Amino acid sequence: MKNEKIAPKRRYVKTVHFLFIIFMLIQLLPDKAKNHHPLYAIIFIITSEFLFLAVSIFTGKEKSLNLFADIIGFTYIFLTLWTLLTAKFNVLKASFFPPPGTVFEQAARDGSIIILNIRTSLGIVVQGYIMALVIAIPLGLFLGWNIRSGNAAIYISKFLGSIPPVVYIPYGIALLPTFRSVSVMVIFLASFWPALAGTMSGALNVERQIIDSARSLNVKRLPMLFQIILPASLPQIFTGCNQGLTVSFILLTSAEMIGGRSGLGYYVKNFSDFGDYTRIIAGVIVIGIVVSVITFLFNKLQGYLMRWRS
Repeated sequence: MKNEKIAPKRRYVKTVHFLFIIFMLIQLLPDKAKNHHPLYAIIFIITSEFLFLAVSIFTGKEKSLNLFADIIGFTYIFLTLWTLLTAKFNVLKASFFPPPGTVFEQAARDGSIIILNIRTSLGIVVQGYIMALVIAIPLGLFLGWNIRSGNAAIYISKFLGSIPPVVYIPYGIALLPTFRSVSVMVIFLASFWPALAGTMSGALNVERQIIDSARSLNVKRLPMLFQIILPASLPQIFTGCNQGLTVSFILLTSAEMIGGRSGLGYYVKNFSDFGDYTRIIAGVIVIGIVVSVITFLFNKLQGYLMRWRS
């Protein structure tokens, strides 16, 4: 079995478990912050520990296990320092930096609102991002097919892609019917130019010997583009798509903070107007988790589609 490749000591004896014990022990220190809810932080970290133990049991790759252990370990260290500086020693002012238990308790109470805002933000990102890829990748292949047009198009795409899509928001508000459609437009522009540039660059850098060999076999244009040039261009296509995905979340959050009435950016902006730093921090953490999960899934998809490279 794959799990037998990792020795039990290397699988189960990890520094992360000692960090977990340290976090649990500091909960015995008296609290100096008011309205602290340590139970929610304890539930969060116990859940993380059970998740890590499950991964330790079922994973068969030591490299993946070590990476996950490092991520969980850094999370434990961060929560430990956060708890010490706020709830236990009151070094940071509680009104601006509430303890982690208080933040998790507030996030749990706002769970339905947060989930609704996540759905709104993800819906906008998915719609704009997919539209951009559906247009950018075929267009990039056709432009990159010809060296002359591809080289010129790359410079044009770099010029247009260097313009922050947020500058188009006033025009979008004036021309489009809803703020959601404006947000989709911003995501589309943020994703389109990196994906187009990456696709054209990949198509232009395909070895000419491969193309000449295909031509000698009388391969037609469409099969040439989508069965030969597209697979060979995937590394650079994914680079552009990954860049567009990261920028999309940044711009969406900014757009929602400017004029949105829903979404994760609006959640943070709305409560920042009231000075509710507990909800602000909760919103920031949720945004980080959502972006990290989406990026992780995207990288998994990239690894699957490019498994032939290994």
